[in-house]
Amino acid sequence: MTVADISAVQSGDPLPELRLPPIDRTVLALFAGASGDHVPLHIDIDFARRAGMPDVFAHGMLGMAWIARLITQWAPQSALRSYSVRFRAITHLGNEPHLSGKVVEIFVQDGERRARVAVQMANQYGEIKILGEAIVALV
Repeated sequence: MTVADISAVQSGDPLPELRLPPIDRTVLALFAGASGDHVPLHIDIDFARRAGMPDVFAHGMLGMAWIARLITQWAPQSALRSYSVRFRAITHLGNEPHLSGKVVEIFVQDGERRARVAVQMANQYGEIKILGEAIVALV
């Protein structure tokens, strides 16, 4: 996917949605290896059950990475000025991440036209898993 021309972006404009396949154990194992995040709650079913969970679940940072992918498929990575999220709910195995965003404000800071973008990750049932915000320079 190529990055869009965002120089004419207006408040209210949506980002192109990103829909991913269901999360499975392979995805969690690959993310653990790539990120170095080997917390057992995400990769060891026995550990997760001892902790009171029915099964392993996705790393919060995996969802955050997918939202960053949503943003950087819309705008160049070099235009990203800030990015933050709030984790709202656990993302379980079998959840299909649906990532979306919307420009909520256009403003000028440090002589640069910027957009405040509200972003989120939900599952296929519409349950919000992560909410966030990014500031992007409109270059």
